Amino acid sequence: MAHASPDTHISTPATTPRTWPVLLAACAGQFLVVLDVSVVNVALPSMRTGLGMSASGLQWVVNAYAIAFAGFMLLGGRAGDLYGRKRMFLVGLGLFTAASLGGGLAQEGWQLLAARAAQGLGAAVLAPATLTILTAAVPEGAARTRAIGTWAAVGAGGGAAGGLVGGVLTDALSWRWVLLINVPIGALVLLGATLWITESRAGRRHRLDLPGAVLVTAGLATLSYGIVQTEASGWGAAATLVPLLGGAALLLAFLGVEGRTAAPLMPLRLFRLRAVSAANAVMFVCGSAMFCTWFFMTLYAQNVLGYTPLGAGLALIPSSLSVVAGSKLAPRLMPRTGARNLTVLGVLVTAAGFGWQSTMRADDPYWMSILVPGILMMTGAGLATTPLASLATSGAEPGEAGLVSGLINTSRTMGGALGLAVLSTVAASRTGAVQSAENLTAGYALAFRVGGLVLLASVLIALVWLPRAAVPARRA
Repeated sequence: MAHASPDTHISTPATTPRTWPVLLAACAGQFLVVLDVSVVNVALPSMRTGLGMSASGLQWVVNAYAIAFAGFMLLGGRAGDLYGRKRMFLVGLGLFTAASLGGGLAQEGWQLLAARAAQGLGAAVLAPATLTILTAAVPEGAARTRAIGTWAAVGAGGGAAGGLVGGVLTDALSWRWVLLINVPIGALVLLGATLWITESRAGRRHRLDLPGAVLVTAGLATLSYGIVQTEASGWGAAATLVPLLGGAALLLAFLGVEGRTAAPLMPLRLFRLRAVSAANAVMFVCGSAMFCTWFFMTLYAQNVLGYTPLGAGLALIPSSLSVVAGSKLAPRLMPRTGARNLTVLGVLVTAAGFGWQSTMRADDPYWMSILVPGILMMTGAGLATTPLASLATSGAEPGEAGLVSGLINTSRTMGGALGLAVLSTVAASRTGAVQSAENLTAGYALAFRVGGLVLLASVLIALVWLPRAAVPARRA
């Protein structure tokens, strides 16, 4: 392992009394990153009207962000390790804030999609730094577990609050403010991070694996496009097969590059660590279903139940509180249940919520159609996130902290991007050409039914592969 550079400095509570300001800045950055995955959901109908976008274009408002986020997050994690976590935090947040301004001022659909992709790139640099800054400030043990629980709760709360925040801003102002609101908040967090966060890095400077980042991002985007094409063209058409095969080829080329380059973006040897490989596999599969929850629930609330954007956001408040509660409860349960058992419990609770949601009808009351299933789905998601993050970041060397942190976030977001493409296609195929309330409901219900089966598959993977508890990190 490369030795730390002479200017390396890792903050701990023993060396600085400013642990809580650091935690605040890191969590604020994570909140913004996750918020923008879901904040646009309730604004999608207004965006479609305002910019004249197609139905498939709306899906790319979500996926342009998610794919850039997933594809470049490993690069962002490695850059933080090599060039400084604080520096990359500031660079990522600055790009994210500027792209938010561009998206809020977009006059054409392609401009909005380009801004969302740029937001995703900024988030990919920012997100790994938030967790590594936090773990550098808090030593291993119960304190770090609580800190990770807080980080996970804030991230989960950002995703869950997206519906409410987006609904309030869209109804009170316009859809543009779901993006413009990031500008003043981002500026404040930039100021706080500049003042509070101490620079830290690990390892000597190497070339970043930019070819690897481009290949994995292009492969994921092309594969997602191919999946979406199946709705209009079918599986056997050239318009579907070409991007599907092209995306698969790009991802295989990415693995080839990673096996040969001297400083790979994703060292394949990391997957020899059981905790790392298993936790990422479970997170990928879980993420492919969980990521889609807010997308379909907000569309169901507005397109079928007739809620306004604000009404849809308010309807999801109990779910928002549930995911935060689950994330905060997880660190208390982990010492008693073990990380693997808690992960399985959380995913099973989420799967139960998916099963309930899949029985939805166009005339169901609120408590049956959104309230109870939403609480189940989000409580389970909150319970599963913290143990998976702890397992995924355990056992690796300190110099690779940013890399493994980026990897678990990549797995969740990459799975989510592909899952959204698949489940949106599943829902659209069931809905058909006549988008009546009943047909839309049937499509959304099928998407939740398939998502529930995916979650049950992830439970089997967890039981067979996940270690029972996190293993101590290796030291250089």
